Amino acid sequence: MSNIVLAQEAVNLNPGLAMIGYGLGAIGPGIGVGLIWAAVIQGTARQPEAQGKLMGIAWTTFVLTEVLALIGLVLYFIASAA
Repeated sequence: MSNIVLAQEAVNLNPGLAMIGYGLGAIGPGIGVGLIWAAVIQGTARQPEAQGKLMGIAWTTFVLTEVLALIGLVLYFIASAA
């Protein structure tokens, strides 16, 4: 059991529960990444000359979406190590 201090109160957090929480939290970014690249593929199919602009926007939003997953992973390691 790990102890995490939240709002000046110690909370016991099971590492297995933290792993399940991270797994559920990773579903959102996974769906988001799929939607981003699906939109790029559809946009390129409709207007091929806009591919360069679409790819720039796609990579920016991809990075922002993946940051959410990485924050969740860091919080999982903090919860399981503390």
